[in-house]
Amino acid sequence: MRSSTEAFVKRRLAALALIAASQPVLTSQLRSDAEIRTILAERLKGFEKRVSIVVGVIGPEGRRIVAHGSMGMTDPRPVNGDTLYEIGSITKVFTSLLLADMVERGEVALDDPVARYLPAGVNVPARNGAQITLLDLSTHRSGLPRMPSNFTPKDPTRPYVDYPVERLYEFLSSHELRRDVGAAYEYSNLGAGLLGLALARRAGTDFETALRDRVFRPLGMNSTVISITPALKSRMTTPHSSSFHLAPTPLWDFTPALSGAGALRSSANDLLTFLAANLGYIETPLSAAMARMRAVHRDGAANFKMGLGWQIEPLDGIEMVWKGGASYGSRTFSGFDPTSRVGVVVLSNYNSGSGIDDIGRHVLNPKAPIDTGRVVKPQERTAVTLAPEFLDKYAGRYRFAEHEIWNVRRDGTRFFIKKPGEPEFEVFPEGDFAKGSDDFFSKSADALFTFDFATDDPRVANQLTCHWGFPSPRVGTRIE
Repeated sequence: MRSSTEAFVKRRLAALALIAASQPVLTSQLRSDAEIRTILAERLKGFEKRVSIVVGVIGPEGRRIVAHGSMGMTDPRPVNGDTLYEIGSITKVFTSLLLADMVERGEVALDDPVARYLPAGVNVPARNGAQITLLDLSTHRSGLPRMPSNFTPKDPTRPYVDYPVERLYEFLSSHELRRDVGAAYEYSNLGAGLLGLALARRAGTDFETALRDRVFRPLGMNSTVISITPALKSRMTTPHSSSFHLAPTPLWDFTPALSGAGALRSSANDLLTFLAANLGYIETPLSAAMARMRAVHRDGAANFKMGLGWQIEPLDGIEMVWKGGASYGSRTFSGFDPTSRVGVVVLSNYNSGSGIDDIGRHVLNPKAPIDTGRVVKPQERTAVTLAPEFLDKYAGRYRFAEHEIWNVRRDGTRFFIKKPGEPEFEVFPEGDFAKGSDDFFSKSADALFTFDFATDDPRVANQLTCHWGFPSPRVGTRIE
């Protein structure tokens, strides 16, 4: 398998080189600074003193930064290109770049089983004789779930802070894959975290040190870190959740078990430097590794292919290479068009559920529309008290997809919802339940949950509607 994968990658790299050589450097009809500033002002209208968005653009004419808003609710300083944000799952791109660089150095191969780089006592699940490879982890085709089933954080607002490596190993050794390795795309934070852990072990160091020595230092990205140093602390924004009127929420800290999935913090200027290297504007020893990341093409969801870490999809006539990220209090976007050699970064310190991807897509390609429905609209929510027996009407299990069953339970007067492979979180009733307002909300995410009842049995809810993110709600049907 290794030889076939490597042969494909070499052919793809050669094709990319021919395309790059034949393409002129195009000057896209990019949005002006004034146009971008208008978009940001409209998105944050009325909340500029609480949260912010920074947009960075790089192209043939150079780089530029457009920033709007403040560092946080209690910090009125304006943001700029050096302001730090949580970048969430954009971390996965750097994890995959570390993989591609180690392949270029001959230290690993894409088709190496991940078990080769883990302790001998760890039993990585396999299926039908196929082992999970580094390539499978990078392209989300490992068969592993989104999160391990033993991921049960004590504090849902800081979900990754108390999940040790030993617990990850315990999960792997007991887990049974439900589909063949490589058979289908299934987004997995677990898989990206495992990849980062394995690569760090192969490098003989921790994940952050491996990235700093092999990626950030060669690129001059001095503000991209996991651990916030005293020198960087004053530049770090405060994340905010839309629940409770854009209330501050804690930064996400990670243990080494899942750092490769989302632990990095960075600035727009640092990420523009990264895009400049991907677009060939600066020389870097990582050029071959960056090209390799795009040379790999595996099926993702219906509308995109997966490279190593990057999603690659058409966007109104261009090829967009991109990745987004989120935490409870941030949303981020990084993407580029290799043909026009234009790249865009969008960083925000709030999570409205709807995100800021539409801004990044529009700045990258003006044909992509701005979604005016994503204007920040935080809501003040007030919890009401319900009797335990009243809450029992909603408790049960709800099926949202074939392998996606949510558990809803009561614990005394408290109420909890758990999605498969993710931490359980508490929800709170609001509204006038006596008049049929069966709504619950989360204090740790921008989420609203509505229960509905069958007309022939009003004693037990038969449907759960989840309003969590954009663009449309999801509906689950009670199964027990």
